[in-house]
Amino acid sequence: MKSPFKNPPAEPFFLKTDSGERFCLYHAPHSGTHCRGAFIYVHPFADEMNKSRRMAAMQARIFAALGFGVLQIDLFGCGDSSGEFKEARWDIWKDDLAIAMKWLACNVSTSISLWGLRLGALLALDFAKQTEHPIENILLWQPVLTGESFLTQFLRLKLANGMFTSPPEKPSGTHLMRASLCAGETLEVAGYELSPSLAAAIDKLKANELIVTKIPIHWFEAVSESGRSMTPAGARVASIWEQAGANLHVHLVPCSSFWMTQEISECPELLSATAKPFTETRHELQ
Repeated sequence: MKSPFKNPPAEPFFLKTDSGERFCLYHAPHSGTHCRGAFIYVHPFADEMNKSRRMAAMQARIFAALGFGVLQIDLFGCGDSSGEFKEARWDIWKDDLAIAMKWLACNVSTSISLWGLRLGALLALDFAKQTEHPIENILLWQPVLTGESFLTQFLRLKLANGMFTSPPEKPSGTHLMRASLCAGETLEVAGYELSPSLAAAIDKLKANELIVTKIPIHWFEAVSESGRSMTPAGARVASIWEQAGANLHVHLVPCSSFWMTQEISECPELLSATAKPFTETRHELQ
């Protein structure tokens, strides 16, 4: 989806915190549009963040053309922000979102929504459950369903690179790596040093327990082709949320897994589908 306006470049800046600086990009609403709200983009984990930068930037520019500000923040230990990845903690990342929320509230007089991709979607939901600041909408792109399975897939990257072996009589593969983490060891996986603390926090995450009510949630799920259904696991989570009273809107979009493809890829269908609900009035969205 191409923007009908020529967007001004995003404003880069460093946001000061008690634990260093966070690199941010702010896409201001286009000057020819009425400011209709703002989003905080919550990026995915490790290399998925890098693979997704282009899609995130494209969607942010589309939102800006529609009248929404978008704040992209590199979480602690990620991207160009302060800290090492091995020092990153789940609670620090939630604090980063609180700081981002405060910056937007002080600089943009409008409602604020959250937009999370993959593990960032679970971080957005976890943050939304505890924050006292009002949240207008929650936008989820391909949310991770369980932290345990996600962490297992991440650890397998080390196996794929042939970097972790063990004698036949000892636990092997991800079991050995999990044992190392439980023993307090930091593991290097695909160039990222994963701390036992962060691994434990991710392992406990379950989408079906991160239920947020009263806030409209737009869940965008990639499918292989038009007409395909949601996966049974995703459908179960959606059903649990709805039964608990979540205001959930599921959107199935034919799309490649751009967050993990070998080459940087785009999904125009997801950009168009994501923009569509937010071209409506606030009343219609809710």
